[in-house]
Amino acid sequence: MTSAVERPLLFLDIDGPLIPFGSGSVRSPSAAAGSPPGPDRGNPLLDRLDPGLGPRLSALGCRLVWATTWMEEANEVVSPLVGLPRLPVVEWPAPCTDAAPHGLHWKTGPLVEWAAGRPFIWVDDEIGAMDHLWVDVTHPGPSLLHRVDPTKGLGDTDFSALADWLRTHIR
Repeated sequence: MTSAVERPLLFLDIDGPLIPFGSGSVRSPSAAAGSPPGPDRGNPLLDRLDPGLGPRLSALGCRLVWATTWMEEANEVVSPLVGLPRLPVVEWPAPCTDAAPHGLHWKTGPLVEWAAGRPFIWVDDEIGAMDHLWVDVTHPGPSLLHRVDPTKGLGDTDFSALADWLRTHIR
């Protein structure tokens, strides 16, 4: 079993995995159950956040790290809404752009560098084949690049895949 110091990192994106881009009728389970929508926080998509995601992510036993363009706003706005504490935030090199060589996502290199050989999971909706190849070649530790369907967001199938990988590769 991996010690607390050696816990795998879980790099977490917000738009797509936590805030699904599905139809406008997609709402968090608490909102769907009839609770009133949350206060206006300047982003109408925040009502799509599922407050149950934080405890489920924490239960995985990973060191959670925001890997999102939300930067510190992830801690200020999203963490409280999903039941997470303040998390470390990956600082992106400027400029953050979708233009990366040969289909490599602009986050891939910085995440591998941030992991520094430690086991990690990357949860995002924009992971592609080149990202898998890059990580396989440049990262010496175990890794899982898990693409989430951005129309649905993180769900039971995703959590099963993450837990299975952790059981097989880490614990």
